[in-house]
Amino acid sequence: MGIIAWIVIGLLAGIAAKALLPGRDPGGIIITILIGIAGALLGGWLGKVLFGVDSIDGFFEVSTWVAAIVGSMILLLAYRMVSGGGRRR
Repeated sequence: MGIIAWIVIGLLAGIAAKALLPGRDPGGIIITILIGIAGALLGGWLGKVLFGVDSIDGFFEVSTWVAAIVGSMILLLAYRMVSGGGRRR
């Protein structure tokens, strides 16, 4: 897949992760895209390591989207823990 496909998957996976994990986050759309892209890579890597499958096959494959969204959710939770959950004092 090309870089544009990774950005689109990352954007949509980041949005889906925020929708599945509601709450205030300290990041905006750029952070969402970055978490989504990194989450897609993390999800694909975890799928390969844990289950021995190539979970990033193509843009329209369900396994690609599931891996990207799960990876994004993991990174979003980690980002919330590191940044304090977006709470303001």
